[in-house]
Amino acid sequence: QVQLAESGGGSVQAGGSLRLSCVVSGYSRSRGCMGWFRQQSGKKREGVAALDSNGVTARYGASVEGRSTISKDSIRNTLYLEIDSLKPDDSAMYYCASAPDSWTCGLTTDGYKFWGQGTQVTVSS
Repeated sequence: QVQLAESGGGSVQAGGSLRLSCVVSGYSRSRGCMGWFRQQSGKKREGVAALDSNGVTARYGASVEGRSTISKDSIRNTLYLEIDSLKPDDSAMYYCASAPDSWTCGLTTDGYKFWGQGTQVTVSS
């Protein structure tokens, strides 16, 4: 059974940084795409970052581009997201997701079949 488990969320002051982790089990994460999404209360889920199976090509949402990094550790089967210069608008539930059959790693939820339970990030001003 495929499972994704996020961690690393919490409360942080504006201007700080966070590193989120997502441990993947149940299949070879070397397939397809991995991504991070976030959802604020009452809003649609937003793509934050996506990474291809080689860990080379990354794509970032406009709201975090330039201050975030998506990466993976294939040995630990773990996906990471680091966001710097956090703003109150970054407050959301953050989810990692897997699209094992996709080869174009986009920032919409299309193709992302497996999802974690999420980790809450709260940024205070």
